Amino acid sequence: MKEYIFTNEVKAIARYIRMSPLKVRRVLDQIRGRSYREALMILEFMPYRACEPVLKVLRSAVANAEHNAGLNPTYLYVSQAFADQGPSLKRFRPRAQGRAYQIRRPTCHITVAVGELRD
Repeated sequence: MKEYIFTNEVKAIARYIRMSPLKVRRVLDQIRGRSYREALMILEFMPYRACEPVLKVLRSAVANAEHNAGLNPTYLYVSQAFADQGPSLKRFRPRAQGRAYQIRRPTCHITVAVGELRD
């Protein structure tokens, strides 16, 4: 695998997203290392529900790069993209004979970093 060096890395984080990190990672693996425009197209047409929060975080990271670091969006690439596990929401479902069955609703933290590719 080719190793890329990115300059001026800028990131955005979405926390406590009500989705399993495994399902989000499936989407993030597709956009990691791609250009901003290419990543937008991929996220627009992928059939997964996880694309919506990932798209929001990607747009936020590019906006941060544009306004805070003064970078041009046409030269930006996705340098890092990962999803960490957040706290699980614990819910209970009634079962037979008065028992309660615990259901864990997972959450995740999505981090996307963009940077300019150095020649």
